[in-house]
Amino acid sequence: MRKFLVKLGLKLKTVRMTVDKTNTPMLERNPFNDNVEVIKAFKRRWYILAVYVYYATFSCFQWVEYSIVTNIVMRYYNVSSTAVDWTGVMFMIVWPIFVFPSSFLIDKLGLRFAALTGCFLTAIGASVKLFSVQPENFYIVLIGQAIVSLSQVFILSLPPKLAVTWFKPNEVSTVCSIGVFGMQLGSALGFLLPPMIVKDDPELLVIGSSLKQLCWALALGVIPACVAVVAYFPHQPIYPPSLAQAEERKQAQEVTMRTFLKSLKDLITNKGFCIQMMGYGISYGIFSAFGTLLNPFVLSYFPGAAEDAGRMGLVMIMFGMTGGFLVGILLDKTHKYKETNFFIYVGSAICLVALLVCLQTKSKILVYLTIAIFGFFLNAYIPAGIEFASELTYPANESTTTGLITAVSQTLGVTFTLVLSNVTVKYGTLWALVIQIGLLSIGTVMTALVPNNLRRQKAFNEGRDVEFKTIPQTEDFSVKA
Repeated sequence: MRKFLVKLGLKLKTVRMTVDKTNTPMLERNPFNDNVEVIKAFKRRWYILAVYVYYATFSCFQWVEYSIVTNIVMRYYNVSSTAVDWTGVMFMIVWPIFVFPSSFLIDKLGLRFAALTGCFLTAIGASVKLFSVQPENFYIVLIGQAIVSLSQVFILSLPPKLAVTWFKPNEVSTVCSIGVFGMQLGSALGFLLPPMIVKDDPELLVIGSSLKQLCWALALGVIPACVAVVAYFPHQPIYPPSLAQAEERKQAQEVTMRTFLKSLKDLITNKGFCIQMMGYGISYGIFSAFGTLLNPFVLSYFPGAAEDAGRMGLVMIMFGMTGGFLVGILLDKTHKYKETNFFIYVGSAICLVALLVCLQTKSKILVYLTIAIFGFFLNAYIPAGIEFASELTYPANESTTTGLITAVSQTLGVTFTLVLSNVTVKYGTLWALVIQIGLLSIGTVMTALVPNNLRRQKAFNEGRDVEFKTIPQTEDFSVKA
């Protein structure tokens, strides 16, 4: 309900101020001066974010849907533990294979295409698994999981692109963290709910009934998200939310395979980004390997504590979601991207050393505490690392940047998991943890070597000479600054 007087630095421009339903200041194009851009952030941006978080949660939930109850699934479907592991491992394998085609399609067709594809593939995958609840239909489980894993190449890379497309510059990092929060929430619920729903009953009919309930809950739960995306999820708002976005729209070119490959070349030849990409990949790879191998790690020190291992995984992710959200707010306030990344990396390495010591003391309370703090740092690095990469590569498309670093991190995740699993079996948990500490130390050094070149902030700061002042609501006039 307010109008604003706009003063554009030292430039002599005539602007006319208006107020819309969102009470957001807006620069409206003056009929006598086409150089003035309309800058506006719509309230509906929060609806877009909420819809994304909702369907991302359902997609990421299905990552550990079966592996978290491996013993029950093995008995019901009469398959090996390796076969059950594939229901989760395929998520890490599908990403590197399809990340470049999906990034090209997202760049060319936009956010709405990505949202529709990701949401409906999640729904289709969940629906396919409705036909998998017979003991002889484990292959249908794998088909359903493959479809859901394919949906994630259109989901996991969206938070930074969605943030800069719809939100103000001082909200970008927080929004990116909220988007990552949705993924982590899905993983946390995936650890928590399946063991509560799928009971280890002697009767296979009872297990089949509980699996059916789980499949129906997922299939029906994602339908509202599909309806919401179809109803309203545009490629971009009518007006850009920042001057940087306005400039990007002016310079936008049609996305072709040639321009897409050129953007990939620019990313790969960006030395700062390559160092950050490897550092991010090491951190995420440790996160994936540690989460996968947490059960044998804990059982080697606390025999029979399988339930504790599951709870420790849940605690790690829950504290990590808090860390990711707080880091997003911190980055929006300070814009200290490199410093924050370095601090998180150092904290992760120190916490893993502390965890190793606590495991030697065989104190469950201390192990719970150190795993919680370790999860806080390790998960907080996900949005911080993505945001730093976006800063280093601006004006490259955010979905392409995120897709590339996630492809590397997923590849390293599979590699670390297989190697550390073998080390754990042959040499024990102690040496597996020591190797992870060494890898985090390498990542810390790599983060220190990344140049602090914040390209996106420089673009945002071009609008710092814009000054907003309130004027009486009844007045409507043009002012020369």
